[in-house]
Amino acid sequence: MNASSPQGNGGGTGPRRINLALQGGGAHGAFTWGVLDRLLMDDGIEIAGLSGASAGALNAAALKAGLIAGGRDEARATLDWVWRQVGAVGDLEMARWVGSVMPGLGSLTTWMEQVMPITPAEIAGRMISPYDFGALYRNPLERVVRKLRFDRVCASEGPALFVSATNVRTGKIRVFRGPEVTPEAIMASACLPSVFQAVEIDDPLTGRREAFWDGGFTGNPALFPLFDAGLPSDIVIVNINPLYRDAVPTTPQDIQSRMNEISFNASLLRELRGIAFVQELIAEGRIPGDALKPVHVHMIADDATMRPLSVRTKTAPTPLLLHQLREAGHAAADRFLTDHRAALGVSGTVDLVATCD
Repeated sequence: MNASSPQGNGGGTGPRRINLALQGGGAHGAFTWGVLDRLLMDDGIEIAGLSGASAGALNAAALKAGLIAGGRDEARATLDWVWRQVGAVGDLEMARWVGSVMPGLGSLTTWMEQVMPITPAEIAGRMISPYDFGALYRNPLERVVRKLRFDRVCASEGPALFVSATNVRTGKIRVFRGPEVTPEAIMASACLPSVFQAVEIDDPLTGRREAFWDGGFTGNPALFPLFDAGLPSDIVIVNINPLYRDAVPTTPQDIQSRMNEISFNASLLRELRGIAFVQELIAEGRIPGDALKPVHVHMIADDATMRPLSVRTKTAPTPLLLHQLREAGHAAADRFLTDHRAALGVSGTVDLVATCD
């Protein structure tokens, strides 16, 4: 998967070259795991670029490490291993069996909220600063992230990889790429400030040691790195935070969930508005059509599955939740390929005006 080959196949007979933009969302990132697993099963899809934030960054790093190590099958195995570790699961087979008889994710969320009205992460976030642990503090993701082979994650071959984090001092996005994508960069991208201590990295861009928080605050995910001329025109966004809800939330849990979705979709909507504005200028003849690289935006999402979930399930990666989200992501990617494969390399399939207005 060479990121420097031509932009796309223009709808020809070769593999459809795409970029993937992977949202963050804690345990809900298992939906993206399912999407990636399905795409990797399809030899007609070639992944040229990856941009991820938070769980999306972890998914992207695992996918690339696996591809470099042994191709598509190894990438699928690496993703499977990562999510087993995230869920601290010894055996997902039981989750698969239970999942086959459970009514669905909405019922699972209701059950979790009854059994666990406040998650351990919520309790800690309200009462304890991650800095209160002093020398005893350990980032719980570190044991997973450091086992990835970063010589493969940072390899020049394979998909171009971009990881977003938020600079705590400036409040601006920082996109790590190439050899900058270290274990610390992945942990920075997934650093929820109420749960984890800020991840500090010596940043050559500023010449100082910077502290970073979750990339979802400023780029969830960042699309602009994928505008590079050497990458294809198609950007497929894997969206796990519902953009739209018809009902006004009234319960404390629903209000918190909607606040989380709005804040973690804000940067994405901002970039989509920018793309829509440029496309409008081109359509009006105010910018020559060949002056800028075309951008074809697509989206793989399943809001009907994600809406019943709450913000608290993002920090409660139970085996059953991870399994059901993976299956939902797999099915969503399958529907996308059935409905929109022919558009890849030709045109976008997201109505940007309707999405952003």
